[in-house]
Amino acid sequence: MTLAVLLIVLPLVGAILCLGSTDRAAKSVGFVAGLVVLAAAVMMAFEFPAWGKADFWPNEEGWKLFTAFGIQFRLGTDAIGMLLILLTALLIPLSMLVSFSAITQRQRGFYAQFLFMESAVMLAFLARDVILFYIGYEFTLVPLFLIVAVWGGHERRIASVKLWVYSFVGSVISLVGFIYLAAGNATDNGTAMDFSISTLIQYGQSLPASTQWWVFLAIMGGFAVKVPFVPVHSWLPLAHGEAPTAGSVVLAGIVIKIGQFGALRFAFPMAPEGGLALAQTFSILALVGILGMSLVCWVQNDVKRLVAYSSVAHMGLAVLAMFAFNVVGMEGSILYMVNHGLSTAGMFMCIGIMYERYHTKDMEVVGGLMQRMPVWSVFMVFFAMASLALPGLNGFVSEFLCLMGIYTSDAAVKTGYPGILGPAYAFLAALALILGALYVLRMLQKFVFGPLREPGHGSHGDHGHHGNHGAHAIRDLNAREFIAMAPLAVGCIVIGLWPTPILKAIEPAAAGIVAPYVKLIERDAAAKPAKAADAAPAPAITTALATAPSTGASE
Repeated sequence: MTLAVLLIVLPLVGAILCLGSTDRAAKSVGFVAGLVVLAAAVMMAFEFPAWGKADFWPNEEGWKLFTAFGIQFRLGTDAIGMLLILLTALLIPLSMLVSFSAITQRQRGFYAQFLFMESAVMLAFLARDVILFYIGYEFTLVPLFLIVAVWGGHERRIASVKLWVYSFVGSVISLVGFIYLAAGNATDNGTAMDFSISTLIQYGQSLPASTQWWVFLAIMGGFAVKVPFVPVHSWLPLAHGEAPTAGSVVLAGIVIKIGQFGALRFAFPMAPEGGLALAQTFSILALVGILGMSLVCWVQNDVKRLVAYSSVAHMGLAVLAMFAFNVVGMEGSILYMVNHGLSTAGMFMCIGIMYERYHTKDMEVVGGLMQRMPVWSVFMVFFAMASLALPGLNGFVSEFLCLMGIYTSDAAVKTGYPGILGPAYAFLAALALILGALYVLRMLQKFVFGPLREPGHGSHGDHGHHGNHGAHAIRDLNAREFIAMAPLAVGCIVIGLWPTPILKAIEPAAAGIVAPYVKLIERDAAAKPAKAADAAPAPAITTALATAPSTGASE
């Protein structure tokens, strides 16, 4: 358990060192601390024995913290959590690196907050106790609130308060579901309170369908705020618009992933009857988010909010694929978390670098930047294409798997169950991809290509003054900014060209999450033989579902 503990402790030590250093030294101390955590995460990934399995590692008895309440310090993660740990460890130092020149005040506090957040996120991804997870999940909110409220834009106070209220209320709703399961288990089985995740999964699956409906609604409803999910999404575009560049990077790349991770880790395995019953409701809301946010993106001139709204649409597709209840869709949804974290973080870095030079995000005011910053423009186009799911880049793999899972989800069994998706859902989700191409290409046309437009300049690029600086002061990427974005670009290419190792690594864990739903769907199919025989099953999907191991639903 040593490396798992280090992933939580090292960021805390780095944060304390940042607070104890000078403002001038804080950026170096924070960045080095982030690199040390990254090295520890890579070491854990090499030692990790659960790649390609549905197991958790380390899987040891924890330290009992509050025996009367059944809370213990027990750590462990599976292949899904390990991927997100690596993503977190990568994005934290890169987000710091891109902020060196942008943040000039209260630098000690700024870099310390990112390390505090990293420690909390690592705790959430490693926890095998619900309360331990909840502590990490909730404590990510404190540094994020401060990052937006102290170092954000003109509307930072409104944005930070809205972020806090939405996230806190959502987390409390999920906590109610957890406490209900723990209390019910203690009462029904005559045991002490136990918040172990495996215990709550076992008890939750034994509850009546009507009870599971409420449990799933509570747990999934709380995490839906963090994803975010329509109609509780409005805090995210405002938070992105006001957050500093590094804040947007970790918000898009890490924090909102905890919501989807929580749904996979808790809501789906703890109340499968409820998930199946509520699948249609959440699927329709996901489609509304996908299509609605794509249309909102079309009319945005603030490029940062455009990317923020597109994040809501993209995460809607990832959540919709989860409700396909097959391995293909679940793998695509899990991979989407990583891919979205890379490409969207890259886009926010590009926008932040541009904002640092021009102090505007309005595409009507600034544009045609290929003429001024060609290297920056290459990165911007690259990350936009990755987000657009261009074949050969990472976004294509995850979006293709999500759509394939959605399309074939009613091919495995024909039960007439309203939660099974199918071609109609896939068609509407694919329509959003077309809308995505329209607004992304429109953004690139105005923002990157076309005639040069700069604040204080004519539309044809005459060399007037830009604020207090001449046009010659606007320079392309420097070495530090290039180094901050290059690893993300490499990740997009590698996953796009060679996704097989990741897919093989997460397949058993994805199959374990799906397994309880396969059994329920087959049960309903047996109860409705006429409808079950309506159509021949798709052999590949049927085989994948039938052979899915059930070990992933518990430890």
